[in-house]
This record gives sequence, structure tokens and C-alpha cells, in this order.
Amino acid sequence: MKRIALLPEGSVSHEAALQLLGDEPAELVYHKLISDVFLSTVHGKTDYSVIPIENTIEGSVSLHMDWLVNEVDLPIQVEWVYPSIQNLIGDRKEFVADSGEVDFTRIRQILSHPVATAQCQQFIRKHAPQAELVNAGSTTEAVGIVKEHPGQGLAAIGTNLGASIHKLDVLAQRVTDHDNNYTRFILIGNQPLAKLPQQIKQMKTSILVTLPEDFPGALHQVLAAFAWRRLNLSRIESRPTKKKLGSYYFYIDVLESVDSVLLTAAIEEIKALGCQVRVLGSYPSYTYQELISEVL
Repeated sequence: MKRIALLPEGSVSHEAALQLLGDEPAELVYHKLISDVFLSTVHGKTDYSVIPIENTIEGSVSLHMDWLVNEVDLPIQVEWVYPSIQNLIGDRKEFVADSGEVDFTRIRQILSHPVATAQCQQFIRKHAPQAELVNAGSTTEAVGIVKEHPGQGLAAIGTNLGASIHKLDVLAQRVTDHDNNYTRFILIGNQPLAKLPQQIKQMKTSILVTLPEDFPGALHQVLAAFAWRRLNLSRIESRPTKKKLGSYYFYIDVLESVDSVLLTAAIEEIKALGCQVRVLGSYPSYTYQELISEVL
């Protein structure tokens, strides 16, 4: 049975992992910090790590990106998209009004991971502007703190799974600002998954390109290597190399397998320009609708 490291039980990462695995047996190993999730697989304690890498609203998760690029050397084995559905969670008895409805003005503090809190600003401003926003290491940790401190006017933003695990009430469903709030997850590890969720419809390859110094037009020529071969790029992002000010690498997602003749040739052309190229993984990419359709 494969062992998979991920953020705490009841988090969106937990829900997403269950979606990917389906009925495939696996041992889930929970960690409080994303660094421990990465290092668990680096040190061989687990076979894979589940990493949230990008969100519809907040964009790239920079800390996780930097870990993937600068701290570990584990290839991406699969990518999938999962909806980040956040809810307001607490003990309903603390906040119920005489009418029987929840009185959000009785909430003193709202705890959550800062990314989740940022996704729910409209709801907070409208219903609980008086509440102090307190950061937690994860949405599950926030729900756990609420559970451990009853009667203090605390609520948390988290998942239905997290509320169920900690036996708390969902005070308000789907409190995110946008309905299309999705998170892109990757599974990293040294070996491909033995069993994939379904037939592969889309392959993706992630590469890291570092441009040579003092080469005017280098980025244009890199992109041209993909363009004239009609290779579709789904993402391009610059990040500091952390070596010196003004030095960047480019993270590029190509909708093609690394084994394809066209992508192989494009990478060789880019190297010929004097660029450094590192392949972070070539892997199947699943949309949420694809995974759901298999279950249905």
C-alpha cells in the first residue's frame, strides 16, 4: 500500500486526495506544515506528496512553488483540479439568535489559513465585519482550535470534511467570494502511479527555463521555439532564482508529453540558445469534471 503525505486531515488537500484515489487503497500521512509534506517523501517516509500549487482566485502558491523548484527534486506524477469549497464552521449554540437563525455579529474571531480567508472577504465584510481575522497553519488547524476553545466566540473557515471530523456545525455554506474557486494539485514522487483515475486525455510537461545573462530577446526566442511548432503553453510564470537581484527563472507548462518529437526538439533549441532547462515532470492532467464523470 502506497503512503501519501499531505496537509492535515479535513483540509481541502485531504478532500482532493480522496477524489484522486477513489477506491484505491492508500495510507494517508498528515502533516501540519507543507515543508514536512515535501520532506516526508524526500526522506522516503512516504511514496508521494500532495501539493496545492495554484488557485483560481489567489493564483500560484509561491511558497509551494519555491519548495518544488529550489528545495526538492521530485518529479510531478499527476495533476488534478478540485473545487475549494469553504464554509463557516463553529458551535451553532454559541451564535444562534432568538429567531433560531445564526447571528454572525456574535462571532469574535474567524480563524483560517490566510489563503482561505482571502477567498472569503466579501462574506466576512457583509456578515461579520466585527470579527478579528486570525491566521492558522491550515483550515483544519483552525477548526480544531475552535473545537478546543468553546464559548469564546470563535469560528473557522474550512471544509465540510473538517467540520465533520471535529463534530462542529456548518454555520454558513459556500462562503467563498466566487463559485469557480478551484485549486490545482500535483502529486510528486519518484515513481508513476500504478493505477490512474481514468483514461488519459491530456498530458502536460512542466519545465524550468533559466535564461543566459545579457542576452537581449532571449525570452522571445524561447517562446518562439514553442510557437512555430504550435505547442500550446497553459502557463508561464517568472520566479526569482534566489541567486541575485534581477535573476529569474521561467516556469512553463506545455500541453504535450516530453516524449513527443516536437517538445523534444523545442527543448533542444532552447538549450542551444544557452538556456538551462530542467524538466519538473511529464504527467497526466485531469479536470474536476473528468474525475466526477468517472464516479458518476
